[in-house]
Amino acid sequence: MELRVERDSDIDSWKEVILVYSSALKQMSTKLEILNDEFQHIHRYNPIEHIKSRIKTSESIVKKLKKHGYESTIQNMIQYVNDIAGIRVICSFTSDIYRIAEMISNQSDIKVIAVKDYIVTPKTSGYKSYHMLVTVPVYLSDRILDTKVEIQIRTVAMDFWASLEHKIHYKFEGNAPDYIRNELVECAKMVSALDAKMLTLNEEVLGITKRKE
Repeated sequence: MELRVERDSDIDSWKEVILVYSSALKQMSTKLEILNDEFQHIHRYNPIEHIKSRIKTSESIVKKLKKHGYESTIQNMIQYVNDIAGIRVICSFTSDIYRIAEMISNQSDIKVIAVKDYIVTPKTSGYKSYHMLVTVPVYLSDRILDTKVEIQIRTVAMDFWASLEHKIHYKFEGNAPDYIRNELVECAKMVSALDAKMLTLNEEVLGITKRKE
C-alpha cells in the first residue's frame, strides 16, 4: 500500500510528511513539558504523569482513506486524516484533564479545531477520554505549516482500560463476543468509580495539607 504524491500540495513526499508531523509532535510535547514544569513551580504539583506520542503508519493511513472513500494521495492524507500525529497525555485525576486542556487552549500559537469529550459522554463501549484536534505551527526554512495534532488526555485508569480494550478489539477483529463487550463496559464503570474515589481522596489530602500550612 502506497501513498501517491501530488505536486500541488505544500508537502509533496512521505519523507517530508514524517519531518513535518514529527516536528509538530516535538513542539507539542515540549509545550506540555514546559506547562507541567510551570505548574510544579507555582502549585508544587505535576498534573501530567507521562506523555506518549506516535506517527500513524502509511498502512494505517491508506486503510483509513479507503474506508472513507478517498484516494491514497498525500493531499488527501493531509486534508482528511486528522490523527497522523497523535499525542497522549496521561494524568492522575479527572480534574487534571480539563486543567491540561485549558492550558493547551490558552497557548496563543495553538488553534483548537475540535473537541470531543468522551468523559462527559462515553462511547457505548465504555471508552472515556478527552480528545482535542489542534494545529501547531511548524517553522521550516522557507514557510510555516499549521500542522494537525490529535491530543488524547486521560487518567492512568482510563488509559489502562483503553489499552486492554484496544488489544481485545484487534484480537477479535472488532467482533468480540457480547459477554466480553459487556464485561468491558462493567470494567469501565469500575474505572469511573475508581477515578471519582481517587479524586475525592486527593482533594481531602490537599485540604488537610492546606490547613497545616
